[in-house]
Amino acid sequence: MPIRWRWYRWEELDPDTLYGFLKLRSDIFVVEQNCVFSDLDDRDRCCEHLCGRDRDGQIGAYARLMPPGVKADAPMIGRVVVRQQLRATGLGRTLMQEALRRCTEQYPQSPVLLSGQQHLERFYASLGFATIGEPYLEDGIWHVDMRREAILGA
Repeated sequence: MPIRWRWYRWEELDPDTLYGFLKLRSDIFVVEQNCVFSDLDDRDRCCEHLCGRDRDGQIGAYARLMPPGVKADAPMIGRVVVRQQLRATGLGRTLMQEALRRCTEQYPQSPVLLSGQQHLERFYASLGFATIGEPYLEDGIWHVDMRREAILGA
C-alpha cells in the first residue's frame, strides 16, 4: 500500500488533518491502550507533524518532531503511532525513517531523543537508538528514554 508522507508546521494544518491525527492518537494511546491521559500537552503548536496517508487520504501513521529547547536540548520524536490494521506492514519503520531523515536535515549535528514504550525498545534500537536511564512508569505504561547520536556526514 503506497503511503504519501507530508510534514506540517502548526500554521499549515487544516482542520481535517489536525482532527485526523488527533483522532488517530486518541484511538491508539487512549482507547486501544486503555490509558486515561491528556494527549493534548500544549506542545503540538511548536512541533512539526508527519502524516502518512493512504490512497484514500486517511492518516495511517503519524509522528511529531519537537525542536530543541521545548522539552530537551535535542530534538525529540514523539507520539509515534501506526493505525492498528497497518502495523504488520513495516509502516512503523518507514515512519521512523522519515522522522529521522527530517531530524538529520533540520538538526544535522544533534542527537535525537525519544521516550518510547518499553515493549518497543528493540524496535527503536534497530534504528540506532540506545536506552539511557532506567525504565519508568508513565500514565500506567512502562517507558524508556532513548538517544540516537548524530550521524555526521549523512
